[in-house]
Amino acid sequence: MDLLELAFDEAPVGIVLTENRVIRACNRTFAAMLGYDRAALVGQSFRMLYGSNEEFARIRDIGLEPLRRDGVYSDERMMRTATGATIWCRFRAHSLTPDDPLARIVMSFARVSDTPRPGLTPRERQVLGGLGRGQTSKEIARDLGLSPRTIEDVRARLLKRFKVRNAAELLARMTDLGQ
Repeated sequence: MDLLELAFDEAPVGIVLTENRVIRACNRTFAAMLGYDRAALVGQSFRMLYGSNEEFARIRDIGLEPLRRDGVYSDERMMRTATGATIWCRFRAHSLTPDDPLARIVMSFARVSDTPRPGLTPRERQVLGGLGRGQTSKEIARDLGLSPRTIEDVRARLLKRFKVRNAAELLARMTDLGQ
């Protein structure tokens, strides 16, 4: 194994090369983080790592404009593992084809937490994802086609459920960085 291949495979973060949202190459760290054998991932659509077609499309749509504009995009998101559990990841993407941002992308994934999220609904995951990206309730509402009041209601329920006072504490709780 040459040094470049060794560095790729043993990097402390998951690294993936995709073409049109299909995994063309990934390192061992990425496969292990999600509980898959690398061969089971290569050639597969990223769809298999999300809870629904809606979530898969929404994630694409949120990052598309920044990738077109800047060639890069990052956020925090939940990913589905081989067992169906979810993990919270820091995600970064660099498009190698800015005119067609999804044609070829190099991505990195770093696990934020080893603890699966306790029974979150798809809507709660969407709101948490927006909060993790630093979005306001109005921005999350716009992206999801909902009213800001709906987002505020979901946010308030999450704050109460996890016994925290604000979004920062909620995210800290969800990423196991806080209490």
